[in-house]
Amino acid sequence: MKTLILFAHPRLEKSKINHALLARVPKHADLTFNDLYENYPDFNIDINREKELLLAHDVILWQHPFYWYSCPPLLKQWIDLVLEFEWAYGPGGTALQGKMIFNVITTGGAPEAYQHEGRNRFTVNEFLAPFDQTATLCKMIYLPPFVVQGTHRLSDEKLKAEADQYEKLLHGLLHDQINLTATKGSEFMNKAIELINN
Repeated sequence: MKTLILFAHPRLEKSKINHALLARVPKHADLTFNDLYENYPDFNIDINREKELLLAHDVILWQHPFYWYSCPPLLKQWIDLVLEFEWAYGPGGTALQGKMIFNVITTGGAPEAYQHEGRNRFTVNEFLAPFDQTATLCKMIYLPPFVVQGTHRLSDEKLKAEADQYEKLLHGLLHDQINLTATKGSEFMNKAIELINN
């Protein structure tokens, strides 16, 4: 499964968890790591390049911190500009049909904050509804997110466990060891790790 990571973090130097996750991204011919803030510091996105990357991959990951219940601005601009009418959606817009996509997000808030009775009032998946609908509009298959929560309070042991899980997910995707259809009913992609065939 050719996998594309669309990574967007404007303050990566301050993110311990994202450094830990990125350190586990394997070097593999079928995995492309696309750092949007590194490639487009001026927000001048090369739309044709980004389209070519999308066409060349089967699974796309939107990896980003959860900024104000959404994504950093450059990723939003990427969605606005790259997913063009009559290419990604609308009449004749079938370029991405059947491709799989999901979010990989980190939140400072703990899991209990993202409950109906919690501080944020909505679940993570409810906040991600615009991404779900964007993928659906583009005839893509939207899968549950991979989520690391309470990042400011993670112990070194827990940090390592989350990074281990992310690495296992990526290897599972690259070697087609995850039943992605079966993940559709899961709250988070993290649960899919249990579905990897050993």
